Amino acid sequence: MEFVTNYTLEELKKRFTELGLEPYRAKQVFRWVYKKFVTDFEKMTDLGKKHRELLKEHFAFHPLEKLDRVEAPDAVKYLFKTKDGHILETVLIKERDHYTLCVSSQIGCAVGCTFCATALDGLKRNLSTAEIIDQYLQVQQDLGEEKIRNVVFMGMGEPLANYENVRKAVEIMVSPEGLDLSKRRITISTSGIVAQIKRMAQDPVMKEVNLAVSLNAVSQKKREELMPLTKTNTLEELMEVLKNYPLPKYRRITLEYVLIKGVNDSPNDAERLAKLIGRHKKKFKVNLIPFNPDPNLPYERPALTDIMKFQKVLWKYGISNFVRFSKGVEVFGACGQLRTQRLQLQRV
Repeated sequence: MEFVTNYTLEELKKRFTELGLEPYRAKQVFRWVYKKFVTDFEKMTDLGKKHRELLKEHFAFHPLEKLDRVEAPDAVKYLFKTKDGHILETVLIKERDHYTLCVSSQIGCAVGCTFCATALDGLKRNLSTAEIIDQYLQVQQDLGEEKIRNVVFMGMGEPLANYENVRKAVEIMVSPEGLDLSKRRITISTSGIVAQIKRMAQDPVMKEVNLAVSLNAVSQKKREELMPLTKTNTLEELMEVLKNYPLPKYRRITLEYVLIKGVNDSPNDAERLAKLIGRHKKKFKVNLIPFNPDPNLPYERPALTDIMKFQKVLWKYGISNFVRFSKGVEVFGACGQLRTQRLQLQRV
């Protein structure tokens, strides 16, 4: 069985033609799925009965089964199961006047960040485009009239290690016939795969989405300790490609910096971060993320006074920054927590 959500519009037109259907039927199906969030061919009333029967023989909509929904005041964590039995998590973040969806791009993660719970399971496999899109569809169907405004690829996995499937998902998200999201409303968060960042810069689909880079340390040695991937994607190489990354007007690259007590949270670390950015401060903003506790990880969150000292140093150098106290902590859906207490959350 194929999934409609694994295809861009042009790909679906081609597939429909192979099945003897007029290409414009693909646009009709796209409209039902991405404008009305209808995922039942029987409800697609502008398709004839014979067309609906043919499509039901070949296509389905949901590669994911929703296992659970756990709600907190500021976030909702969804637990999904894939057809081959893997578990993944998606987090809906409640903002003041809108919703942001944090989607996963892989089952587990191979980057191995020592402060992230997702890394504890290692990498199982990439998610398909359909599995990425289905996270959005099922959460949006759950929301009803309220709409998801922003999508951040900050869930389980390294998005740029699953480049092709993530790219196709973004194409569906920004397509006028698809979800029609603004590229300004989509953020790709990466641990810093230099070759793929260069690829993004040349990609017409990807180059205008927001780029966030997980930095977390100001020396190569410390970064290797926290993020083993950086042994082959050095801090020097990363900063060079970021400083030369072409940005749309009024956009900045976000440098994400998880503050860990006694590891990378000193005023001296802040000084070195400011020097790393140097004269390119107008190109970057720094997102300071106090470490989110996890019973399986040996780290602690810094005291608020230490967080403020770190922030004050960045202000001194005129570097735009803000402290993000992650939402979703209560349901273990915050930054670095995806995987935590998964077994307790399953009710199957």
